[in-house]
Amino acid sequence: MSAEIEDLQNRMEAAAAALDFEEAKRLRDQLNLLRGGASAEDAAAADTSGLIRQQPGRMGLGTSQQRMTPPLGWTPPKKPDPMTRATGRRRSKDPS
Repeated sequence: MSAEIEDLQNRMEAAAAALDFEEAKRLRDQLNLLRGGASAEDAAAADTSGLIRQQPGRMGLGTSQQRMTPPLGWTPPKKPDPMTRATGRRRSKDPS
């Protein structure tokens, strides 16, 4: 297992030196899977292209999930006018 890890490490460094960063990223992800206990076949077959690393400070409080981003083109709704709130609800108490 350590020979496979060393081979992947060398291939990753060679890809980074050749400025092939996509390949280096793929090999880095395979290395992380192998170090995490996955088999060599599972690590080679895993598709990690959709995974992104969490960025510190971009997470909500009390959760490990990043903040949600709104869909493209979405705009927040207009805020209500504070002068029109509850205008019909106040009634003066006329003692007569």
